[in-house]
Amino acid sequence: MSNFSNTLAMKTIVQPLSKGIGFLKEERPTTSVGELGWNLLKEDVSLPAAVLYEEKLAHNLAWMQKFGESYGMKLAPHGKTTMAPKLFARQLQAGAWGITLATASQVRVAYEHGIRRVLMANQLIGRQNMTIIARLQRDPDFEFYCLVDSPEQVETLGRFFQSQQQRLNVLLELGVPGGRTGVRNRDSLRQVVAAVSAWKKHIALCGIEVYEGVLSDESAITAFLHRAVNVLNELAQEHRFGRTPVIISGAGSAWYDVVAEVFSKATFNADVEPLLRPGCYLTHDAGIYRDAQRQIMERNSSARGMPPGLLPALQLWAYVQSIPEKNLAIIALGKRDAAFDAGLPTPALHFRPGQERPAAAAGDWRLTRMMDQHAYMQIADGSDVRVGDMIGFDISHPCLTFDKWKYLLVVDSQYQVVDVVETFF
Repeated sequence: MSNFSNTLAMKTIVQPLSKGIGFLKEERPTTSVGELGWNLLKEDVSLPAAVLYEEKLAHNLAWMQKFGESYGMKLAPHGKTTMAPKLFARQLQAGAWGITLATASQVRVAYEHGIRRVLMANQLIGRQNMTIIARLQRDPDFEFYCLVDSPEQVETLGRFFQSQQQRLNVLLELGVPGGRTGVRNRDSLRQVVAAVSAWKKHIALCGIEVYEGVLSDESAITAFLHRAVNVLNELAQEHRFGRTPVIISGAGSAWYDVVAEVFSKATFNADVEPLLRPGCYLTHDAGIYRDAQRQIMERNSSARGMPPGLLPALQLWAYVQSIPEKNLAIIALGKRDAAFDAGLPTPALHFRPGQERPAAAAGDWRLTRMMDQHAYMQIADGSDVRVGDMIGFDISHPCLTFDKWKYLLVVDSQYQVVDVVETFF
C-alpha cells in the first residue's frame, strides 16, 4: 500500500509519538484524529498522501441524493469505488437504499462493518463465494441480491441454497451484444426464467438489472432501458416475481441521468422500486467523470437546476524531490499511488511550506510519465518550483486510485485533518 508510514499514522488504532513521525502499533490513542491538530500544509503528515475534502464530499452526497429524489429514484451506490465502510455509512445516512458491491468478499467486508442491505451487481459463482453469502444470510436482518443470466448458473445456485435450506434473491440481468454479462435475446431470457421457476423454493426472482455503461450511444442506451421496462412488465404479468415492489436497477456514473429519465417516465404494470447505482459521484474526479458530468449537465434539466454539480473531492499530494533538468521536475508520486489508466494525474495546486495558502499550479505544468514511485513533470523555463514544494494533483478515475491506498486523509477548508478513511480492498 502507498506510503505505509504515513497511512499507518492515520489509523485510529495507533498512537502518535510525535506529529506525523513515528508510531507505535501496540498503543491506542487517547484522542480522535481530528483532535490531534495535524495540518497537511504544515507538513504534519508524510507525503505522498491521498486527500479527501470534507466540504466537497458533503456536497456530492447531498447533490446526488437530491438528484435521485427529483426522479423518485433510490440510490444503491456502488461501493467498489471506495471500499471504505466509513463512506458507505455516510451514503446510507444521506438516504441511500443500500450499497452495491461486486464480489462476495466485498459483501463480507460490508457486512462486517454493519451494512445490512447489499445488491451484488454481479453473478454469484463458486462454492466458497456461495458459502460466504449463505453464512451472511443466517442473519435475518441481512438482505442480499445478486444477478443471474444463465440456466446453468441458476441450477448451481438452486442446488447449493437448497442444501443450506435458504432462499436466494436474484435479479435477471439483461445484456447487449458485445457487452459483458447478461442475457442477449428472448430465448435465453425465457430459459433463465424457467430455471428460476423450477427452483422457486430456493431462488426468488426479485427484479431486472442492466448496466448501460457498456454502451456509448445515448439512443442505444435508451433502447436498452426500454427493453428492461418491457421485460419487467412481461414477467410481472406472468407473476414471475417473488418480491413486491419489483426492483429495476441500472446506472453507473456516466449515464445515471438517462436511466433516471427512462425509468421515472415508464409505465409499469407492477409496483416497482427503481435503483440507481453510481459509485464515483462521491469523490467525482477531474478526468473521465468530469467529462461525463459535463455532458449530463448539458442534456439534463434537473442537473442544470442543481448547480454547481458534482465537485472533485479527491486529490493526491506529493513533494517535488528533484529538478535534474531545467524543464523537468521529478515528483515523489507514481503508479503505486495514482490511477493512470484514464489519464495521468494533473497538477492542480502548488504550495511552498511556509506560505499561507496553496496557489493554482502553472497551466503549463503536466505529467508526461509515471514510474512506480516517480512522476515526470514537465515545467517551463523559469518556473517558480523548488525541491521540497508540495503539489496537489487532480486524478482521473477514482476507483483505481482508491484501491492503492489503505488510509485516506479527510481535511477541511484549512487543510486541517479532521478524519481518516480506511479502505478494505
